[in-house]
Amino acid sequence: MKIGFLFPGQGAQQVGMGKDLYENYKEAKEVYDEVSQITGIDIKKISFEGPEEVLNKTQYTQIAVLTESLAIIAILKKHNIQAEMSAGLSLGEYTALIEDGVFDFKEGIKLVQKRGEIMQNLIPKGDWKMAAVLGLEATKVEEVCKQVNGFVVPSNYNTIGQTVLSGEEEYVIQAGELAKQAGAKKISILNTSGPFHTAKLEECSKALKEELKKVTIHKKQSKVLKNIDGVRYEKEDDIVEILGNHIINPVRFSKDLQAMYDNGIDTFIEISPRRSFSGFVKRMNFENPVQIKTINSIEALEEVIKEVTENE
Repeated sequence: MKIGFLFPGQGAQQVGMGKDLYENYKEAKEVYDEVSQITGIDIKKISFEGPEEVLNKTQYTQIAVLTESLAIIAILKKHNIQAEMSAGLSLGEYTALIEDGVFDFKEGIKLVQKRGEIMQNLIPKGDWKMAAVLGLEATKVEEVCKQVNGFVVPSNYNTIGQTVLSGEEEYVIQAGELAKQAGAKKISILNTSGPFHTAKLEECSKALKEELKKVTIHKKQSKVLKNIDGVRYEKEDDIVEILGNHIINPVRFSKDLQAMYDNGIDTFIEISPRRSFSGFVKRMNFENPVQIKTINSIEALEEVIKEVTENE
């Protein structure tokens, strides 16, 4: 069994996330309490009770999703369950880098807090939307965007047949309609609040690079795959530039998944409040069978621990 961890990004959040973990595992409680101490944010209250409109603010969403992921990782590590490779979607790449020790826990938490604040406060004014196009080839989605006379571009290449659009609301809707006419099976509006992974976040990128320069980065041959190209972080990589450019370039998550499979990963463990990566992995249509497990509850967590430890 060769395990790969998959960490979620913004949009995976939901009120109540992590509450059962906090109440039943001291490792999870310690993570939540430490994150609250580091950030000064009552992340327990926001995650467990909401309200939804507060949890959905980028400055809180990113910390909430990160904290739940790290709480689950702490429990898995107690049972000596670790990944040989890992990847995260957008924000999830930071989770993976903290888990792998590229960023120290405390500095990594502060960095994600800053990232959330930057992406909340420096987004240009406008009505922005993101939408997933399902069942249409990525090249056709790109063609659709070019047909629209306004700002809309592909921002996430999640898996085969799923590409996310990002841009001005009216043009995202127009592109969605054109995508349907071109054969898309479904257009799904995402629970996000900005034109993420597009050139519109140039100011965010500049500010984030300044924050990254303040952080201790442990240069190493990492097990984490980059969103921008599906390649592992290497010792010589300029992580400030990579992560600074990360938010103004498309997420190529399908490349991450393919790289994991090509490197022998046969068990994908999705650590997320919502089930989404399991669908991404299935749609990749890998030649050999792989296992896909989602940890989004105590029951699912205990099942994964039992199965993995029995197969060691």
